[in-house]
Amino acid sequence: MTITKDTIIGDILDTNPEAAAPIFLAMGMHCLGCPSARGESVEQACMVHGVNADDIVAQLNAALNG
Repeated sequence: MTITKDTIIGDILDTNPEAAAPIFLAMGMHCLGCPSARGESVEQACMVHGVNADDIVAQLNAALNG
């Protein structure tokens, strides 16, 4: 799976929660189980939490595909 800014968080978590969850938790996203969080794109979540989307996308791709 290749993650982009448009990838939905729920899809990422369904694929590999063990690799992705720590990255989301580290950026301050502690509501991974709530429906609104699962329906957001990576870019939307990054905007809300004030982090760089490109950095998070790179971290997610490395964790899931590396």
